[in-house]
Amino acid sequence: MGKVTAMANATAGSTYFAARPTLRVDGDIQQLLGESQLQSLLVEETTLGLFRCEANFINSGTKNSGVDFLYFDRQILDFGKVFSVEFGPPGSNGPVFAGRITGIEAHYPVNRPPEIQILAEDRLQDLRMERRTRSFENVTDTDVINQIASQHGLTAQVQVDGPTYRTLVQANQSDLAFLRERTTAIDAELWVDNRTLYAQNRSRRSAGTVTLTYKKELLEFTVLADLAHQRTSVRVSGWNVKDKQAIDVEAGESAIQAELNGGRSGSAVLARTLAERRERVVISTPISQQEAQKMAEARYRARARGFVRGQGVVTGDIRVRVGTTLVLKDLGLFFDGPYYVVLARHTFTLDDGFHTTFDVERPGLGGQP
Repeated sequence: MGKVTAMANATAGSTYFAARPTLRVDGDIQQLLGESQLQSLLVEETTLGLFRCEANFINSGTKNSGVDFLYFDRQILDFGKVFSVEFGPPGSNGPVFAGRITGIEAHYPVNRPPEIQILAEDRLQDLRMERRTRSFENVTDTDVINQIASQHGLTAQVQVDGPTYRTLVQANQSDLAFLRERTTAIDAELWVDNRTLYAQNRSRRSAGTVTLTYKKELLEFTVLADLAHQRTSVRVSGWNVKDKQAIDVEAGESAIQAELNGGRSGSAVLARTLAERRERVVISTPISQQEAQKMAEARYRARARGFVRGQGVVTGDIRVRVGTTLVLKDLGLFFDGPYYVVLARHTFTLDDGFHTTFDVERPGLGGQP
C-alpha cells in the first residue's frame, strides 16, 4: 500500500487509514514518538509464546534550546516500562503488542541521525529469568501450570488433557522452558495475554477465521508439501513401575483425522508412494499407559501438521495472529483451504508501510486420494 496507507480489517469494509501505529508507554500515547521519530517496527509471535517487539526511532533533535539526544533522559524510554502497539483507523484501532522494555540499543550511522532501538517482550519473559530444579508429586499438567502462573503473579486459563503423574521433575530449567516442555508433551500451546497465562490444546485455541484470496488480500504465498519428516506411525515403549508391565502404544492417522478437512495426510501419501515409515520412541523413565499414549499422539501430530507449510504476505492485518485459521483461495486444488497460523509478524517501515507476514501449516494436501 506504499508509505502511508494500509487495509483495514474486514469489519471496516474498504476503508483505508494511516499505516503508522499508535504507540503507548506505560499506558500513555506517545504521539511524537509514533508520528515523527519511528523509523521501523517489528512485532512477532509464535506458537512457542514470548511475543516480542523491536522499534527503531530517531534519537536526535531539538531539546533544551539546542540539539541533543532525545531519549537518553529515561523520561519516555527506559527498562521495565510497558510498551504497547496498536494499529488501525482512529477510534477502532486494535492492540498488536503489549510488553515491557528489556533491551535498549543505540545506532550511530554515517549519513543519518543517531537512532535508538528498544526491545520488548511480553510477560513470559518473567518465566525464563531463573533456572530451578524441583519436583512435583501426584499432579496433572493443569496443576503445574496453575502453580507456576501463581508464582509469577499471573492468572491461568488452562484447557488441556493429560494424565496424573506420580512425579514431574523440572531439572535445571527455567519455568518457561519447563512449561514449554510440558505443553509440547500433551499437544498444547502456551501464551500470555496481559497478565493471563493460557495453555490450550490446539483444537481448543481459536483466534478466529480470516479468508484471503491470492492476488487480492493475499499478496504473496509460498507453500511446500514435504514427505521428508513424515511417518506412518509413532510408537512409544516404556515400563509401568506400578503395574510391573511393559508399555507399547502407537499413534497413527486417526490422531490427526479431525484436522484433515478431507485432505490427504502425509502418512497416507508416504505409505502409498514410497513405503511405510514407522518411528519408535523408547522412554527410559517410568511412565503410565495413558502418558505413553498421549506422548505418541503428540509426537505424531507434531510431524503430521508439518506436512504442508507455507509463508505469506498481506497488507497489514491485525487479525492474522497465532491461532488464526486462514482460509486461502485461488491457490489450486492441492493448496486451497484452511491453514493454522504458527507465526505472525507485523512490520512497519517508512518505505513499505504496514505489512503482515505469516507462517502456516496443515496436515492435509488437497485432491483425490
